[in-house]
Amino acid sequence: MEKGLRAAGYRTAVVPDGISALEQASSGEFDLLILDVGLPRMDGFTVLKVLRSLEHQLPIIMCTARDAVEDTVAGLEGGADDYLAKPFKFEELLARVRTRLRPRATAATADTVLTSGSLSLDLTTRIATVDGKQVELSAREFAMAREFLEHPGQVLSREQLLSRVWGFDFDGSSNVVDVYVRYLRTKLGAERFVTVRGVGYRLAVI
Repeated sequence: MEKGLRAAGYRTAVVPDGISALEQASSGEFDLLILDVGLPRMDGFTVLKVLRSLEHQLPIIMCTARDAVEDTVAGLEGGADDYLAKPFKFEELLARVRTRLRPRATAATADTVLTSGSLSLDLTTRIATVDGKQVELSAREFAMAREFLEHPGQVLSREQLLSRVWGFDFDGSSNVVDVYVRYLRTKLGAERFVTVRGVGYRLAVI
């Protein structure tokens, strides 16, 4: 999971037991906790219970080999935001991670509009606007533009963009990212999408 999440562009920390998980999750330095139930020193349900009793609002995804209905109910009623029974496909976990992080990524924006300089994306109507003029984007172009606006100033690698826009298992040897960056440059402004040689691209505020 750590390897896959890092490949998807997330910074991760892995701890070996429930006590360590509780300490890290309480630090305020993390945006989401993926919590196994079967942990040494303190099981995942107890970690969850303590965190919620302390009113920590950190999104928590429970992972466990237990697929009984009562375990799922116990996790969700205990305050977990989501619950995955092993074995599961990594793509499913990644989709749930994105779902839990998405509201946090856009919380600072006005309603559902992402803005960078004179460029804005309305996530509800899926309309892009440049200098006050609407620009038509395909679904994939919009998804890619959204990734840039949600990570202002951050260099996004081709692998990160492939994972987030096309899916974790997309062919990494493809030049599809470069092709779509050209599309965005044509439609939204060439100077907005800066090439960082050997790494990827970043969004410039203009």
